[in-house]
Amino acid sequence: MSDFDLHPPAGATHKKKIVGRGQGSGHGTTAGRGNKGQQSRSGGKTYPGFEGGQMPLYRRLAHRGFNNKNFRVDFQIVNLNDIEVRFAAGEIVNAENLAAKGLVRKVEQPVKVLGNGDLVKALTFVVDKVSVSAKAKIEKAGGKVETP
Repeated sequence: MSDFDLHPPAGATHKKKIVGRGQGSGHGTTAGRGNKGQQSRSGGKTYPGFEGGQMPLYRRLAHRGFNNKNFRVDFQIVNLNDIEVRFAAGEIVNAENLAAKGLVRKVEQPVKVLGNGDLVKALTFVVDKVSVSAKAKIEKAGGKVETP
């Protein structure tokens, strides 16, 4: 077999099923839909979750309680070891600078600094949240934390 003579193996491709074109086609009369019933009619569909007239599961079960999805605040996480590598001493660490250095994606989304890694430079942090361990390491290095 040569490189330019590519074709699928026998039986891998099927002829298109053309329905409703007479008895000779093999798919005439009922067009493969069977005899009578809801599924044989045009427009004969049911909605997702339909159980044949039985009370559906989503109506049998109680839907109560609180869901935090609408009220949750998603923070962008930044660790001290990443900040240590990309920032020079005396710089201000805020959302704009973090985005410029590629540590966060969105400037408008809140930022939280976590204490993974060590910090030896004195930096000023102007972010939404700072973990307790990160704050201790920042202050130990001579930096300060300003949360709005």
